[in-house]
Amino acid sequence: MRARSGRLPHGQLGPAALKEVLAFAAIAYLAAAALVWGAQEYLIFQRQPAYGPPSAPRGWSLEKVSITARDGTRLVGVLAKPPVAKAALVIYFPGNAEEATSQAAQADRYGERAVLLMNYRGYGESGGKPGEQELVSDALEIHDWVARRADIDAARIAAHGRSLGSGVAVQLAASHPLKAILLTSPYDSLVAIARERYAWLPTSLLLRHRFDSLALAPDLRVPALFLVAEDDALVAPAHSHRLAEAWGGATERRAFSGHGHNDLDLDPRYRAAILDFLDRRL
Repeated sequence: MRARSGRLPHGQLGPAALKEVLAFAAIAYLAAAALVWGAQEYLIFQRQPAYGPPSAPRGWSLEKVSITARDGTRLVGVLAKPPVAKAALVIYFPGNAEEATSQAAQADRYGERAVLLMNYRGYGESGGKPGEQELVSDALEIHDWVARRADIDAARIAAHGRSLGSGVAVQLAASHPLKAILLTSPYDSLVAIARERYAWLPTSLLLRHRFDSLALAPDLRVPALFLVAEDDALVAPAHSHRLAEAWGGATERRAFSGHGHNDLDLDPRYRAAILDFLDRRL
């Protein structure tokens, strides 16, 4: 009889080789998790420099604003003011790769209401390093600073958050009384977004900046306008609708077909929806 060679069937690994493959896979998985852990600030906060001197709509004035946060960080932006003695105000919280003052020329999309455009830490001329806790703390200080101004009607302040900024605006609304809130491409939480994009990673454990708007929504009574791009590939519309459905106060939704995450504001209906909402709520 012929002696057996002891070889495994073709395509099968022996115990030692299998252990090596599993060890390599585990190392690769942990390395990917460590990469996401370390790179999340870059992925979430894509800091932008100032794009040059901002401009205001015709007939408006533009004031450069500098606020020192309680930890000494200097925050810089602009206040666009319409030609009225005492104006209602919209505080704008931009997206993750947006320099806030670049929006000054479109301030009249809110009607004759002042618009405060402050850059996050590390954006534009603002100092410091961005993070969820820091951005939310700054938002509270910015609100309190502008509400004390004689040319602003403190009883008529709204917030507008776009994408990343929606998470900041929601936390401001949970802490301070606002007359209205506008949310463009909002998400339920960054954990939900990350889980969808990196389903193979334990994102709920890795994510330090969670921006969990969904947890706050049921207790919020401020009237909210949800502006949703139906072709949004970055924040899927389902995340926006989930947040709207959990909202504790009155909500209005406007969905825009043919637009994605970055071009929603190019649709003339976007401006019309904002004006219609604010004319009734602010």
